[in-house]
Amino acid sequence: MKITVVYDNEVREKGLRADWGFSCLVEAEGMPQILFDTGTSGDILLHNMQLLGINTNVIGIIVISHDHFDHTGGLSHILEKNKSAAIYVPASFSKHIPGRNVTPVKEPIPICDNVYTTGQLKGIEQSLVLNTRSGIVLVVGCSHPGVGEIIDAASSYGKVNGIIGGFHEFRDLDRLHGLSLICPCHCTQHAAEIKRRFPEQCLECGAGLVLEL
Repeated sequence: MKITVVYDNEVREKGLRADWGFSCLVEAEGMPQILFDTGTSGDILLHNMQLLGINTNVIGIIVISHDHFDHTGGLSHILEKNKSAAIYVPASFSKHIPGRNVTPVKEPIPICDNVYTTGQLKGIEQSLVLNTRSGIVLVVGCSHPGVGEIIDAASSYGKVNGIIGGFHEFRDLDRLHGLSLICPCHCTQHAAEIKRRFPEQCLECGAGLVLEL
């Protein structure tokens, strides 16, 4: 399974544009491509996707973590170009998307083979649970329900070995012990401290980062 960071506050590849927000693409053989979140700006999202060689028409599933502008801003641009992707939004999602296959998510459900959602946690946000060769890896938007709470919710699928995404206001770094992959992105205030505490496990995020799992 492969995760490509498309949108982030930082960039890892020349020519890509950094901006406040988050989006990544999840791919695996025999599985529909999954776009997780859409950043703030549709123009920047499409620019980065083009440079990364991502075809918007091939995306089969769009998952929105939560209803904040820096995760939903590019959605309309994607939907203009992709007319067929299934869309999974948290049950609290406020925007109406007429004429599309939209699933409001409240409880944990499968998205496709080896990909699940935690369900909407604390009434605001869902995360992706990936069953990879490296074990269970989480893809999170901002972790508003709490990193620990998300790890606990995902543990029903197996031992969590990795996490990538935003860790908003996260301070309980002990909850990261035992993870083999820690990739703080976007809104993480304590990324430097996480890297200091977990130098072997921590990766620096940025648009263009590719993880092979």
